[in-house]
Amino acid sequence: MNNQKNAAIQFIILLGIVSLFGDITYEAARSVTGPYLAVLGASAVIVGLVSGLGEFLGYALRLASGYVADRTRAYWPITIIGYALILSIPLLAFAGYWHAAAILIIIERIGKAIRTPARDAMLSHATAKIGRGLGFAIHEAIDQIGAIIGPLIFSAVFLFKGGYKEGFTILWIPALLTLVFLIMARIKIPSPERFETSVKETMHSTETGKKLPEIFWYYAIFVFFGVAGFANFQLIAYHLKVQGIVSDIQIPIFYAIAMGVDAVVALIIGKTYDKIGFTSLITIPLLTLPIPFLAFSHNYSFAVISIVLWGAVMGIHETIMRAAIADIVPIERRGTAYGIFNTIYGASWFIGSVLIGFMYEISINFIFLFVVLMQIISGFVFFMLRGKNKPQIQR
Repeated sequence: MNNQKNAAIQFIILLGIVSLFGDITYEAARSVTGPYLAVLGASAVIVGLVSGLGEFLGYALRLASGYVADRTRAYWPITIIGYALILSIPLLAFAGYWHAAAILIIIERIGKAIRTPARDAMLSHATAKIGRGLGFAIHEAIDQIGAIIGPLIFSAVFLFKGGYKEGFTILWIPALLTLVFLIMARIKIPSPERFETSVKETMHSTETGKKLPEIFWYYAIFVFFGVAGFANFQLIAYHLKVQGIVSDIQIPIFYAIAMGVDAVVALIIGKTYDKIGFTSLITIPLLTLPIPFLAFSHNYSFAVISIVLWGAVMGIHETIMRAAIADIVPIERRGTAYGIFNTIYGASWFIGSVLIGFMYEISINFIFLFVVLMQIISGFVFFMLRGKNKPQIQR
């Protein structure tokens, strides 16, 4: 038992390191792709279209990739293919035209869509040995180190008078290390499903395995409304910029602070989830609710608090939101469930961001009303989940 637990921890850490180097690569790129496309001659419309299309495909295609992973059981090959496409990022150094850069940017997002459901399904098997919440929290905490380091690479390159080409060339290092550690994980743990068996450890083993349990769809509704009312960092940063609340140089620092909070909260909420189960999910509407009131004020201190809360909510999204899927869905449908979950998450984020952005142009008061409504509905659905009194949502 101890040997299996140790192996599970090693596997989670290895996948965490894979995500760390992956995040260094694509978060570094995402911090400068807008300006880089502009330098290559793209208009603001093109920049918006490329980023929007990339994010949409990055979530929407997870529905298909998760289904394929479950049908073929080829979790490792699918994960490796998805991560291999991250090599499109350092190739941006050779993009002489915005058209080529746009294709490479979108390819990376497609790669993320391909790998994420299969990787999370494998990760969920290992978390069965140490606790779902803690397992996903460890992975997220390591992952966020990369999210902090990535953007700082280009800051350092520009500081030393380098340019975009030099910055993207440096990203060959973390991109290749991503694949090296992924192959190491594959060699060390070729069959992660052995950490968990359908009969003994899947909490919904009485289901047929041919369809997702009813409670999953209630959970999906909870996720949709909870995420729709979550203001994105880009819009918050836009408000802080145009209202002159913080300086330009402080905005990236605010993002780094949010990522740091994300990592710390992930570990705390992960352990909490393992103790009290689904009850910990109520923190999502409770912490999301005050963010717009603080973020869209004109007070510097309130802005700082909103960024801390924003990072905390992201930490909860990335850990126990994923952990809960493993507790309510049988092994046979885990990849499909993660694909659907990520698609709903992405669609909700997109719809909510568009609506909040539109309301910002009219009146910030509409944002307050919208967020309150979304979180009230999310809270109501949460209590419906609790009311079902299913074993898999109780601790």
